[in-house]
Amino acid sequence: MASGLHGGAELFYEDLVPALTRAGVDQAGVIRLYPDRAAILQAAGCRVTMLRFGGPLDLLTRFRLNKIAKAERPDIAMGWMNRACRDLPKGPWVNVGRLGGYYDLKYYRRCSQLICNTPDIADYVVREGRQAGTVHYIPNFCPVRDEAPVDRDALGGGGAKVLLILARLHPAKGIDVALRALTDIKDAVLWIAGDGPEESRLKRLADDLKLGNRVRFLGWRDDRSALLKAADVCLLPSRHEPFGNVVLNAWSHGVPLVATASQGPGYLVRHGEDGMLAAVDDPVALAAAVSTVLRDTALAQRLVDGGRRRTTAEFSEAAVVARYLETYRAILG
Repeated sequence: MASGLHGGAELFYEDLVPALTRAGVDQAGVIRLYPDRAAILQAAGCRVTMLRFGGPLDLLTRFRLNKIAKAERPDIAMGWMNRACRDLPKGPWVNVGRLGGYYDLKYYRRCSQLICNTPDIADYVVREGRQAGTVHYIPNFCPVRDEAPVDRDALGGGGAKVLLILARLHPAKGIDVALRALTDIKDAVLWIAGDGPEESRLKRLADDLKLGNRVRFLGWRDDRSALLKAADVCLLPSRHEPFGNVVLNAWSHGVPLVATASQGPGYLVRHGEDGMLAAVDDPVALAAAVSTVLRDTALAQRLVDGGRRRTTAEFSEAAVVARYLETYRAILG
């Protein structure tokens, strides 16, 4: 897995590897130079090597990957998104690529099998020319960690309702839409847990909107369970969201979900049953949905109950790991 340090796909990698180990899968991981990630994987029993994973001219990484693969002699070599799949070594094993978005398939030429985390991404891959029998759909899951809720007062919650966004600060995440929506939501504060290139612009927008202490930029956090357990509503205001791990975050932690109807949430969420969907890029609609959930406690409980049912049936660790094992066995024939 050669992606960056922060992000939903990266967090899920850190969840999946230990889960597969618990299910009896022997794994050797190769990642970029991130000691904290290596420590998480090693604590789960995964052998870990850290490599640079530079650009196409980084021949040393490819050489070392080949050497590791020959030493490990895997049944399956699985690449996690573009950069890793581009550099997967060839050998007597089966190369499998994992996609969490609508990526350029030129990076997956070394992969004979692909795993996609939504049916729509799987359909896209087939439309792009891959044979249907080599494309597999397996969703994500979200573990609930043994963490106490954060102190709401310490983060500026006070007696107000707490809205929580877990996201990279990027235009695709629509956090500016949530800030504009907050001007129409009474008695609520917004916690934004994440970092990214939009931080300065979003802070200026919050100032321009005169939101004052109603917004807290928390930076990147490693205590998502503690934050979710303290929140009244989980927000996912994305303009573009291929899957939406935050949907599963909210469901598994029993927090009412309000999301925009971008690709992933639009597929996952059943409006009014396990979450509320608002139009993309529409702060008025987003504010109305949030206000409805805050005002209607019966609706909020119905969303929580519906989300828990969906998690148990489709998106639990046990259900998702079982699908991975089934898919691995089918790939190996």
